[in-house]
Amino acid sequence: MAAGLSAPGAVSSAPSGSARFLISDLCAELEAYLEPEQVEEVYRAYLFGAEAHDGQTRKTGEPYIYHPLAVARTMAEMRMDHRAICAAILHDVMEDTPTSKDRIHAEFGEEVAELVDGVSKLTHLQFQSKAEAQAENFRKMMLAITRDIRVILVKLADRLHNMRTLGVMRPDKKRRIANETLEIYAPIAQRLGMNAMRRELEHLGFTAKHPWRAAVLEKAMREARGNRREPMRNIEQAICSRMEAAGIEGRITGREKSLYSIYRKMRSKRNTFEDVFDVFAIRIVVDSMDTCYRSLGVVHNLYKPVPGRFKDYIAIPKSNGYQSLHTVLFGPQGIPIEVQIRTTEMDRVAESGIAAHWQYKAGGELAQTAQSRAREWLKDVLEIQNSVGNSIEFLENVKVDLFPDEVYTFTPNGDILVLPRNATPIDFAYAVHSDVGNRCVAAKIDRQLAPLSSRLQSGQTVEIVTAEGARPNPAWLSFVVTGKARSGIRHCLKSMQTDEARALGRRLLEKALSALDSSLARVSPAQLDQLLDAMQLRDLDALLTEIGLGNRMAGLVARQLTGLETAETAEVEGETSGDETPTLAIRGTEGMVLNYGRCCYPIPGDPIVGQLSAGRGLVIHRENCRNLHEGRERPDRTIDLQWSHEPGLQFTAAIRTRTANRRGALAEMAANIADQGSNIEHISFNEQDGHSTAMTFLLTVRDRRHLAQIMRMLRRLPDVLKISRPRG
Repeated sequence: MAAGLSAPGAVSSAPSGSARFLISDLCAELEAYLEPEQVEEVYRAYLFGAEAHDGQTRKTGEPYIYHPLAVARTMAEMRMDHRAICAAILHDVMEDTPTSKDRIHAEFGEEVAELVDGVSKLTHLQFQSKAEAQAENFRKMMLAITRDIRVILVKLADRLHNMRTLGVMRPDKKRRIANETLEIYAPIAQRLGMNAMRRELEHLGFTAKHPWRAAVLEKAMREARGNRREPMRNIEQAICSRMEAAGIEGRITGREKSLYSIYRKMRSKRNTFEDVFDVFAIRIVVDSMDTCYRSLGVVHNLYKPVPGRFKDYIAIPKSNGYQSLHTVLFGPQGIPIEVQIRTTEMDRVAESGIAAHWQYKAGGELAQTAQSRAREWLKDVLEIQNSVGNSIEFLENVKVDLFPDEVYTFTPNGDILVLPRNATPIDFAYAVHSDVGNRCVAAKIDRQLAPLSSRLQSGQTVEIVTAEGARPNPAWLSFVVTGKARSGIRHCLKSMQTDEARALGRRLLEKALSALDSSLARVSPAQLDQLLDAMQLRDLDALLTEIGLGNRMAGLVARQLTGLETAETAEVEGETSGDETPTLAIRGTEGMVLNYGRCCYPIPGDPIVGQLSAGRGLVIHRENCRNLHEGRERPDRTIDLQWSHEPGLQFTAAIRTRTANRRGALAEMAANIADQGSNIEHISFNEQDGHSTAMTFLLTVRDRRHLAQIMRMLRRLPDVLKISRPRG
């Protein structure tokens, strides 16, 4: 196909006033490495996409097709195959036009349709929040990536162009998109070894999220750059001369840290700009692996190495396939010099990551390694997906798995396992296999028994001791760091919890029925089905699990099963006890008489527990009430409860104060309480000493937030020395 090929309505991927990138330019670029019929297919996809997006414009005012063309251009620069280029051009047609997946399948085949579907958001489903929508879309994309890794390349190229054109967005939306880029997409690019794209995403995200901070740092860098030129040139010349004397040919370049990496290091290590920027960075690119180690000897002879700062990522590559020698030297006048030494192919893979698989197929052993390591990570992602409960939990676990800092540990057989920094033997066990993690009981580090919470260091050999019948400990969740370990522990605990809750629920219900001279065996199927329908539960096991988990009370369920509580009674809400205490509709307490404990005075917003009391019905206590100690030992008489969303009533709350003995202090406190829309029901006094008085107020409040406002206001008064809320 001719490079000048165009069509009616052919457009560029850049706004007017900047360099135009036409479909003909894209085809010319593709002709450098694709067959003519494949370029023809891409051109057909362009015509299809232009027609689908006809009449649509971006926020910038450009025709919408500019954006897919820009994404396709990025993919072409990666030397992607023609189907991935087609998917890049069509990546928004399912989401933003009426075009269906079946139509794309019919026109361009199953492969292109699956790629486009993998990148498309879930627009036809309703979500309760933006966070849930983001998490579910992320899960859909990650599952698509496990089937075809090209999905993430299209998505990263899409995000890159969106970030390049972010300036037209509202400030709040700009910050949200920038934050998502820094938290998710830049780390994914790094995890896949695509450092060039990662750096640009970080730079664009940082300048959009913190424009003033970025501007200040950029100005400081410009001012400091001039003072560095001469010493930098001298260091490069010194290294170049030594390498020539040793007969080593290579390319020596100076590196400058990115704005975002400087900002992140300043924040994490609390360094000043001068401390971070006053480091010279050199990259040496040579022809072979042997030459890398010879070059290392040369620079170590020229400048003394800093002890403990040498890392051999050639012998032990990073988890994303990155390979290089890293060392830090004492330069002239004690200036630190960071040196990276790598081969030409390692340099390509370091910049392109998994994209190098398509870009540099001629000498692609390292590119294949990067691709295989990416697939190993995606295999772990799939395992996380299979063991988590919802998309938000999945997103959090995958975020944890995107940590850039790593430690390199060994199995007893000498195999290397790469783990995040601060990983523990439990993380190591789950990295070996989920079954090993689930059955772990102890660990040996370098042949010595060590706590399971130990932080692993690079170079350590870890041996996991397992036992049949062993199960994960919930305490492990407080120190594991990998998403795979966290999701594996939670999955196993959920299974255990359900089984144990069902057994406990059966025991509690049988005990409650026995007190009513009945049993589960004597309950008729019709009565059971009627109760399950009323409670919207699928079967008896679900009911027993609810009881065992504390969501329903065995005593109330037993009364309903035996007919002592009818459906009509169960629907009654708003009953009161003899002292007219208002009740609240709480899940699982339908038809019960409710009272509020006068020991701890629970109010909406407090975590609460119900305790069954003879003659008083269900007494509501705060979860930390001291009077609940005995009740906790009787699980058949207590239940965890929740307030309704809008109680709409006034509740009594207690606060205890210690106040300076000053005339008018009480009047001032009473006035402030009234100003906050509360009434004082009762005050009790207890003289402490000659200087202060302890007082307990009973106030009417709407909820916990209302009480917090009152306490904050009182705390500001000069005479109030201390204020707290009694626990019963």
